[in-house]
Formats: sequence, C-alpha cells, structure tokens
Amino acid sequence: MLKAAIVLMLLATIASLFSGLFFLARDDGQSTRLLKALTVRVTLAVLTLALVTWGLLSGQLVSHAPF
Repeated sequence: MLKAAIVLMLLATIASLFSGLFFLARDDGQSTRLLKALTVRVTLAVLTLALVTWGLLSGQLVSHAPF
C-alpha cells in the first residue's frame, strides 16, 4: 500500500511538472498558473519524501544496498 502511494505521488509530481511546462510555454506571463504548478510540485515532492522517510523508519521499506 505504501509503495503504491509513493508511485502515485511520483506520477502526480510528473504531471505537475508537465503542466508547469505547458503553462510556461503558453501563458503570456500575466497568469499565476505557473507559480501554482510549481507550488503543487514542491508540495508533492515534500510529501513523497515524507512517505519514503516514514516507510524506512517504520520498516515497511527496506534498503538492500550493499553499502
């Protein structure tokens, strides 16, 4: 369940990234849609990092890295 939530958050972050790109290319600079897309993207990234941290600390996610 946690892994699915992390994947959904990453997909939402990518969607916000492309919406920001679209607003950057199409808006004339008078709209605040680009700023809102950036705010959403940063918020989603922070929430994704919080989910990963929570998963690691709770033991639901484990690292199999050799180092």
